Formats: sequence, C-alpha cells, structure tokens
Amino acid sequence: MAALAAMLLATVGHTADLPDPDGKEADMSKPVQVYILLGQSNMLGFGKIKGGEGSLETACKEKGLYPYLVDDAGNWTVRKDVRYVRVMNEKQFNNEWMTIKGNIGPEIGIGHYVGNATEAPVMILKSCIGNRSLGWDLLPPGTPRYTVDGKEYPGYGETVKSKNDPTIVKYDAEKAKAKEMVNWYAGKQYDSDIAAAKRVLAKLGDYYPGATEYEVAGFFWWQGDKDFRNPGHAAKYEENLMHLLKALRKDFDAPEAKLVIATLGQTKKDADGTLGQIINAMFNVADPAKYPENKGKVATFYSNPVSKGGSSSGHYSKNAETYMNVGEGMGKLMADMLK
Repeated sequence: MAALAAMLLATVGHTADLPDPDGKEADMSKPVQVYILLGQSNMLGFGKIKGGEGSLETACKEKGLYPYLVDDAGNWTVRKDVRYVRVMNEKQFNNEWMTIKGNIGPEIGIGHYVGNATEAPVMILKSCIGNRSLGWDLLPPGTPRYTVDGKEYPGYGETVKSKNDPTIVKYDAEKAKAKEMVNWYAGKQYDSDIAAAKRVLAKLGDYYPGATEYEVAGFFWWQGDKDFRNPGHAAKYEENLMHLLKALRKDFDAPEAKLVIATLGQTKKDADGTLGQIINAMFNVADPAKYPENKGKVATFYSNPVSKGGSSSGHYSKNAETYMNVGEGMGKLMADMLK
C-alpha cells in the first residue's frame, strides 16, 4: 500500500511525511498530552467518508492520498496511542482510539501529527458546536464591553434587554426566564464548551484507558465564519483572539500551552472587508514582531491553498480532502512548535 501510495502521490502532487501507525501503545508512564479543539462548524467537521469525488474513500483508495489512513488490507488504520473524544454541550459523540468513524474534521490530520511528535499518550478532545461567534457566543472571560463605530457590544457575562432594546445589562438567569432580558449572554458557548471538556478530563480514565494524569499541551482553533458577518465582531477579532488564548490557558492551568489557528478556506491573504479583518487578525496574533510573547507558541495555518472549493458557510461542500489538508497543516505546525 505504501509503495503504491508513494507513486500516486507524485502524480497528484500531495505530500505528507506521516508514517503508517505502528499499532503500539503510548508510554503510559507519561501524562496524557491533551489537545483541545475549539471553534464552530469548520472545526465540527463535515468531511464525507463515502460518495465518490470529495469523499475520503476516493481520496485514499483511488487517489492514494493520506496513505497512513489505510492498511495493506484496505482497512482504516487505528492508532493505539491517540484517543479521540468529541463532546458538544451535554452530549458525547466519540470516545475511541483514533480511526475513521463517521464524518471527519481536521482532528484526523491533527491527531496523526501530534501523535508522531511525542512518545506520551495523546488525547484529541473536541468541544464545539456550529453557528457561534467569537465576538458574542464564544467571548472569553475577562473580555470587557467594547464599542465599534459608535455601537456598544456586551462584554463577557453581559447581554441586552431585547432585540428592540440594545441596553446592555449583566446577565441574570432568573430575569432572563422572566423575559426581562435576552436569554443568552456573551460567552455562554465558551462556558459550555470549556465545561464539557473539563467533564471529560475529570474522568480521564473513562476516556483514556489506564491514564491517571494529563497536561493540556495545546489548543486548535478553526472559526470565524459567523464573525465576518458582523462588522463589530470582525473589527475586534484580533483582540478577542488574544483574550481567548489568555482565558484558555487560565481555565486549563496551562500557561505554556500552544495555539494553532486555521484561516477560513475561502479567504485569501489579500481579502478586504470583514473577511480581510478576520484573516489579518489570525496572522497578526502569530506574528512575533507584533506579539513577542507568542513567538514559538502561536501559529496560523493558511487554509486557502489546500481548500478544495466551497466555503466555510457551506462546510466546504463536505469535501474530505479539505478537512484532511487543513488538519495536516494545523497538526504539522503544532508538531513543529513542540520540537
């Protein structure tokens, strides 16, 4: 399989330096290295497994792409050193050794890269839901109220009285039930995503068999679709990304945890308008000239060159190659920083 894949890779122009999984378990004397995946539907994953062109089966078994995903018998490989867990609010969807199961997101490429970068056990922990913005739903704790073009936006833990009354007030669950204010607040989805991830880590052994200790080593962020539709959210995206990194490190007691960001696949570096603001923000936070404290700790993957069409709002037409390519790109950046 590997020899055939290498020959086909030269034809299609896809490159990957990932070896086939060796089937070995990780060194369980080391703490589990946890990587938390956050964002909206881009991160959630809609890459299809079956269905002809654009499916993972076609990419792997006909084009010879991602050879480490298929063994010599034509079956999907399984990593015994990388655990994949996916939760969404109160629900759990995945808890197994990393393999191909259902639709895929970038977690597959990420998991294989970081799994190869360390001898320690690895957990890929995804906690997210679609249609959420950083400027509102995912606003991190500590983010203050802000104003853009004369319009005031709620800070973390704040909301507005109603759609017709934009007066900003501190969120109160009882008053929200009485319809005295909007029943949602800035940062509510952040709180839910983080709480769901912490519930997994609190019962580590139920999710990574035999594990008793863990360290949150890094975060992966693929998001921005909803923010570019709101001028205020787009204008503050860079500041909010910096707030996000600070809040995540504090919430998971991981002051040295690294962050990898992926841009929206449809957006080119020279984009203007709100899409331009989003992509510029993503590159700026990884620029050591602007944020010296992020040198070697934050990296941004440019998704446009490897995206196979479609857009973030259309889930990239469910093309599995897009999700694999972005996952590999993000994973390689994290692996490089770990070195």
